[in-house]
Amino acid sequence: MTVGPGVGIGTARADAESDASVIARSRDEPEAFAALFDRHADAVHRYAARRLGGEVADDLVAETFTTAFQQRHRYDPARGAGADARPWLFGIATNLVGRHRRAEARRFKAMARVPTPADHDEPLADRAADRVVARAMRRELAAALAALPARHRDVLLLVAWGDLGYGEVAQALGIPVGTVRSRLHRARSKLREALGGSDPTALREVSDHE
Repeated sequence: MTVGPGVGIGTARADAESDASVIARSRDEPEAFAALFDRHADAVHRYAARRLGGEVADDLVAETFTTAFQQRHRYDPARGAGADARPWLFGIATNLVGRHRRAEARRFKAMARVPTPADHDEPLADRAADRVVARAMRRELAAALAALPARHRDVLLLVAWGDLGYGEVAQALGIPVGTVRSRLHRARSKLREALGGSDPTALREVSDHE
């Protein structure tokens, strides 16, 4: 029996389930966990690639979902994880990024040495639904990101590139929301100072209304 042309009951069921339900079911049906990968792997890869580059991101995404699968029995939506698994997955990914701090710093410093393309060159903004990436490639911002303390950079980039809200970042990193706000405020202040008063990070609550 199918639900619509070419769509099996299992597919329709997975699409209708919350992340938390998929994870709970995967404890007895391990193959069900594949639905979580299908939903979120692309977003995790984009986040990892912006921080570490595409080659490292491939391995990091694989390790993120391997770790998540191994830890699925510990996922408890009643303790703050919620029905949406993104904060949990981005938290795992960010912890893994932490193993590559030097590589990330080298990446941003290298980006800071690349001249900004002239208007007639192919602009990064042609990938344009994401203004954050285009602006992050600017030399000044890359250098400013490299100079941030890692804990501040994690919060900033989970908001700007992970598209998480403050509460979700708190869940991802296991810190209070007040700490998220404090670190984000300090990170943005440092960027403004480094960039002569401008703040090109286009955080979600701003870009949603532009």
